[in-house]
Amino acid sequence: MPQPPLPQPQLDRTPITLDQYEAYTPEKLELIHGFYDYGYPDDFKGFYLAILTNMGLSAAVSHVPISKWLATIQEVALQNPKLDDALRDRLVKGIAELNAVVECLESG
Repeated sequence: MPQPPLPQPQLDRTPITLDQYEAYTPEKLELIHGFYDYGYPDDFKGFYLAILTNMGLSAAVSHVPISKWLATIQEVALQNPKLDDALRDRLVKGIAELNAVVECLESG
């Protein structure tokens, strides 16, 4: 049987299919050296996406400081080979602007 499509997280929580559940949910979760994802990290990609799909991105983001999300977005975006120097500068400036706003929001 072919692998079902990976779950696609949305802003609001959405269901996954039974096929996705069966394909991407480990039969047994193990904790190895403090991590769920023992072995090859991509083995858990479908599981993580299923959790985020069920939770909804808005709820997931609300449990972590915005500054952490911005730092992660910047790190991932800066690794994109499509970024030229001009886009890289715009990204860094934009994240800096957002960080200034976040600093005000998170400081009280």
